[in-house]
Amino acid sequence: MSPRTGRGRGAFGDRPHVAVLGGGVGGLSAAQKLAERGFPVTVYEARERFGGKARSIPGPDRGAGPPLPGEHGFRFFPGFYRHLPDAMARIPDGEGSVADNLVAASGMMLARTGQPAREIGIDTPRSVGEWRTAMENVFAGQDVPADESAFFVNRLLYLLTTCRERREDELEDTTWWEFIEAERMSPAYRTFLGDGLTRMLVAMRPQVSSARTIGRVYLQLFRGRLDPSIEADRVLDAPSNEAWIDPWVRYLEDLGVELHADTAVTRLHADGRRITGAELDDGSEVDADYYVLAVPVEVADRLATEAVCRTAPSLRGLSELETGWMNGVQFYLSEPVGTVHGHGVYYDSPWALTSIAQGQFWPDYDLDARADGSVEDVLSVCVSDWDTPGILYGKPARECSPEEIQEEVWAQLQDHLGEDTLPDAHLVDWFLDPEIRFEDGTVANDAPLLINTVGSLRHRPDAGTEAENLVLAADYVRTHTDLASMEAANEAARRAVNEIIDREGIRSERCGVWDFEEPAVFRPAKRQDQIRYRLGLPHPGEAATPIWRTYDRIRGGASDLTALFD
Repeated sequence: MSPRTGRGRGAFGDRPHVAVLGGGVGGLSAAQKLAERGFPVTVYEARERFGGKARSIPGPDRGAGPPLPGEHGFRFFPGFYRHLPDAMARIPDGEGSVADNLVAASGMMLARTGQPAREIGIDTPRSVGEWRTAMENVFAGQDVPADESAFFVNRLLYLLTTCRERREDELEDTTWWEFIEAERMSPAYRTFLGDGLTRMLVAMRPQVSSARTIGRVYLQLFRGRLDPSIEADRVLDAPSNEAWIDPWVRYLEDLGVELHADTAVTRLHADGRRITGAELDDGSEVDADYYVLAVPVEVADRLATEAVCRTAPSLRGLSELETGWMNGVQFYLSEPVGTVHGHGVYYDSPWALTSIAQGQFWPDYDLDARADGSVEDVLSVCVSDWDTPGILYGKPARECSPEEIQEEVWAQLQDHLGEDTLPDAHLVDWFLDPEIRFEDGTVANDAPLLINTVGSLRHRPDAGTEAENLVLAADYVRTHTDLASMEAANEAARRAVNEIIDREGIRSERCGVWDFEEPAVFRPAKRQDQIRYRLGLPHPGEAATPIWRTYDRIRGGASDLTALFD
């Protein structure tokens, strides 16, 4: 049997052969967990490099040296990531592991047009009241009226004191925009609290994204910022491939995993009970005992033909899921840029920009040896809004040429940081994510991101499908993480591997899966709300809301939701 068509059980005892279709974070995570448990595994990846959206991409080549590092967008490992760092700790790299290449960022910058940038500090709240004060401090100085800031904090406290059942029932079908009542608030509230801080959450749009998803991630980001025991923001100490992906691929090869790049899956065959094969773009067939579908949602939807959906009906919901754009631009600078030691959020920028200056985190990576030796720093920027007109050309990013996108992003950065911080003279070169394609006057995106729109949870499949031998390892799978991210892909892969172990009845260690942690101080309030939910009663804070609004109109202020739980 050809390696391209898989290997039988005989070569690996009683372990079934598993074909992993897709070599991004989900696919490589599944391959790692399977191979560590003795499964024969073959991975098929459509692109020339493994790693999916997390991979590094060769950037500009300006001289005799190797190309400058480019990426789909900067890597971000927030404090609530648990599955992915655990997997990284098992990947050898030198005398340690890939997890040793994660370094903590110490700050987060909030920048707005025409005003000095502000850095968020760290506090340690111990009670509900202290949590309220700490969250209010985050919003200070943003021109949001005090009563509106207080109302927004009340909404966050509502989330923190809401039981899981109410979140999945009521908040899943409510947009974040509705939940925070942005429409009735001031322009500053809508800009900063409604749009600005939300759009940085993996291209989320508050007008369509579910309050459940945005709220849960918001709380995790706040928890990271307000709890010094958590490294809220971690990044890699070198470009992604050197610090993570390349050692990962070597580790998988050492485990016996067969890896095929430039090999796209074009069709799945099914008989109503199981997947009977997978067709590759060279016309060959993959014949395996199990299939792990680890391709992006838009590719999975194309593969979910009527025959496949009859075999695995839960895949029918894929066509109902929506995607958005969040792609990166790297600016190569001749001098280090003096921004925060962490990520920056340009919350009133038309294109919803976020950035990080990479050089400060790459102490042992010699940028001088790249290209013509003129680059000292890399400012990596993510563009999350491709539909709003910019400030330079008055066009959305979707309608711009590559050069116009570069110039527009640079102009928006300077508009927030000032030309003294980001002078034109320091710009050596730039690189736009090649997943953005320009053909015949149109702009396409080959790597969109899943958006958790209201009600979309019901359309998302579990890792284990109805097909006897098909499991899923991608960020559109139902997970605790519930966000298009590397962490969700890794968690989904763990669930997929556990499904195979359970279905085969193999005595093997199951993969660990963990839910989000939330501050223990809110547990009594959650238990109270769970009782009220089961009795058909509203959340205590929601029950008080009509009274609060009447009082608010009279006094022009905001009541304190914390009194309900103190």
